[in-house]
Parts: sequence; C-alpha cells; structure tokens
Amino acid sequence: MYLSEERVQKILVEQNRALSARLRRAGIAPDHTVYVSLHDAGSSSPVMLNLLRDAAGLERSGCHLIDGHNGILLNKVTNELAEGAVVYVDDFAGTGMQFCKTRKFVAQSIVGNFSEFLLVPCLCEEAIHRLGREGIDFYTGMVHTRAERPLHENSPILDQETKDRFRQMSLGIHSRVGLGFSGLATMVVLYRNAPNTTPLIIRGNLDQKNFVGIFPRTTDLPIAG
Repeated sequence: MYLSEERVQKILVEQNRALSARLRRAGIAPDHTVYVSLHDAGSSSPVMLNLLRDAAGLERSGCHLIDGHNGILLNKVTNELAEGAVVYVDDFAGTGMQFCKTRKFVAQSIVGNFSEFLLVPCLCEEAIHRLGREGIDFYTGMVHTRAERPLHENSPILDQETKDRFRQMSLGIHSRVGLGFSGLATMVVLYRNAPNTTPLIIRGNLDQKNFVGIFPRTTDLPIAG
C-alpha cells in the first residue's frame, strides 16, 4: 500500500478536523491546543507538521506549533495555558515503541493538565495497545492490521508454502530484521520513505550491496562518493 503526499496530506487534514471538533466539544479552544513534532532517528514528524500546518491553516487558527526539541518553549507555553491538548504529529507508527520513548522525554516539559493525542496517517495495530497504556488517544486514516501483511504469521493472504519461502528469503538477507523491526512485516510505503518495519525483500539490505530493494529506506542507500 503506497501513501502519496497528496493522500498523506488529505488524511492529516481530515483527521485533524475530526480531532478539532472533539476538542471544541470538550471546551478546548484552538489557542489551548499545542501541536508538537518529534525527532526520532529518520523521523518525518517535522515534515508532517509543516504539511498539516500549511494545508489546514493551523497558524491562522491560533494554535501553537512547537518543535519537540525545544523543551524550554514547550514548558513556557503549557505553563501559561495551564490546560488544553497536546497533539503529536508523525507519519507512521509500527510498534509505537519509538514514539512512546520520545514522547516520554518530551512530556517532561509539559506543565499543567493536558490531554495527549497522536495524529498519524497510518499506524499498526500493535501500536494501539502501547498507546492505550500510555493514555494517548490517536487519530489515523489507516490501521494496518496483521492480516493485511502477507509475510506476517497471522496473515491468511498467501498459502503457507509461498509465505514460508518469502519469509526465508527475507530472513536470509538478515536473520534478525529480515521481516522488518520487531518482525512486523508491514506493507505500507510512504512517499518520503519506507518504514523500518518493512521486510528486506522490499527494502533491500544496507548499501544495497547484496540485495537491491524496490523501496529502500534512505538509510539503506549507499553513501555517494
């Protein structure tokens, strides 16, 4: 499943509209809503926030846009507001592990009573449970289930012999992450990059030396020169 820039933007705008309506019903005005970008390794979060900002006119609405690295500003703004909503914006969530780790660090700068949300074009069903444990609600255009991933153990899409063959090929490229991070074997590629949960028969291996992928991650490509 390929998510183009146009589709990603459409999902972000639509889901943000739904979230904004919910916040208004709860009495949380736009000027008490703080949008935060996260900076994981290889993260597209700042790009997603900028995309949403321009497409949805966030700045005109009076909300606050803050770089997650700027803990001083986040602390200052939330302290002045005292209550409201914090909306983290990203492009993809697999296990939710990396997001929750980064969010835990960023949340140390939040002062007051704030509900927290994740706005993301696509997330895997594995992330739902982790987000729930952290008390973070999510808005997404696509929940990527295990059943939708042909190389995942839980998927019925391929017959067992074919699935086993493809899984062996993936693990033959790398025994630990051949099926993607944590073995998620996801089948979603975004216009900016392939998630690290994508099987290596689609991404290829590091530097594309032994196995060239159809959709390599930027970190998989050889260094120029």
